[in-house]
Amino acid sequence: MKQTIVREAKNFIGGRWLSAADEPIQLFNPANYDELVAVVQNSSEKEVNLAVEAAAAAKQKWALTSGPERAACLQRAADLFEKYADELAEIATKEMGKRLAETKAEVQRSASILRYYAGEGFRKLGEVLPSSDPSNLFFSKRVPVGVVAVIAPWNFPLAIPVWKMAPALAYGNTVVFKPALEASATGARIVEIFEEAQFPPGTVNLVIGRGSRIGDALVQHEKVDAITFTGSNAIGCEIAKKAAARGAKYQLELGGKNPAIVLKDADLDFAARLVVEGAMKQTGQRCTATSRVFVEKEVISAFREKVIQEVQRIRVGDGMDPNVTMGPVVSKNQYETILRYIEIGKQEGRLITGGKACPHLNGWYIEPTVFDHVSNTAIIAREEIFGPVLSIIETASLDEAISMANDTIYGLSASLFTNDLSKALYFVDRIEAGMVQVNGETGGAEPQAPFGGMKQSSSGTREQGQAAVEFFTTYKTVAIRPQPFKG
Repeated sequence: MKQTIVREAKNFIGGRWLSAADEPIQLFNPANYDELVAVVQNSSEKEVNLAVEAAAAAKQKWALTSGPERAACLQRAADLFEKYADELAEIATKEMGKRLAETKAEVQRSASILRYYAGEGFRKLGEVLPSSDPSNLFFSKRVPVGVVAVIAPWNFPLAIPVWKMAPALAYGNTVVFKPALEASATGARIVEIFEEAQFPPGTVNLVIGRGSRIGDALVQHEKVDAITFTGSNAIGCEIAKKAAARGAKYQLELGGKNPAIVLKDADLDFAARLVVEGAMKQTGQRCTATSRVFVEKEVISAFREKVIQEVQRIRVGDGMDPNVTMGPVVSKNQYETILRYIEIGKQEGRLITGGKACPHLNGWYIEPTVFDHVSNTAIIAREEIFGPVLSIIETASLDEAISMANDTIYGLSASLFTNDLSKALYFVDRIEAGMVQVNGETGGAEPQAPFGGMKQSSSGTREQGQAAVEFFTTYKTVAIRPQPFKG
């Protein structure tokens, strides 16, 4: 049997790897909660202050570094992600439970993101403007905002930190990165790669610890100019209040309650497969996961049977096993929360498959679960569960389905299954979601496209693509008037 390597994750501050003063925290494999996988820092406000000061000290030099030079660092990082792909994937799988095939795909996605933003180092960041004074050289330029706090979640431990840090660095900002505690060893390995890619000291800094202990110190630090956060709505709202109170920029990517709509003209086998993938992929632990599916009444019985067949093909187990198709949830807290929602669902709808834990497995495993006869006003149809739970809801028409799909505080992603182009375009114009799929599952994003939601799913600015420049830079308008020429 292959022996587990217990990784030690230290803080990285000003180009040095440092330990926090307090006793470190042990992290265990969610696929086997007796297996120690990492020992990580339990940082305090002291370490946050050191990291922010290091980023602040480095920000002017990095801001004045040319775009092509910054791009070279990002390209080297992309090469290293590909070089260490197997190692990175294994660390992430052991630490947070996602299947190895999924973490390998996430490594490749991260490398693509780094290459995309390396390209930004060669694109324009301003424009020459006409002036009422013909002697003026009048132009605008985008400049970095300064020190950016990157607060990342555990569910995409590789891609989300990278899609925040890559544009921040490409546009000339310095970074203080706080990974989710559950993904701390993965976060530390990312920063080791940035160090090997020769980012200058202080440009990328890492502070590891509990969000309840160091998150507030990072958000409220006077030298943090911007905060980019992905996580829960409750924490996001607190960040928004505190950042706004001191005039810092903030970017929030929050929850979702993502609907799929299946019309009677759809290919039901195809729709059932993609709806189940959308709901159960990565154990449902995605903000873009399919949580509700609205099905026209004429085909709901047939669709339900096809969904059950798809779910019963899922094999639950350790993500390191190539035959497994769904891993554990990330932690005991997440496990207990999901099981609590399942018990609520049993009172609100009809359980048609799953609905139990997997006590024969030594980890935080839950069966893929599907309910039908669910009302759109039910708790399981309104609150984000963040687990492998799907609700099937009957609808009489496309208009009714869109109305119910929009009846939520969230607006992240949505999908429609149909063979009617007119209905597809009708849906695109009326659905209240930032990410829209026709004949696709609700998840999915590409580096070159803006990512984000409407309503309470997002604070407004978009991540990824060239839209990222809006958050990570600010405008500077310049007028240069030459002195009179006396030749």
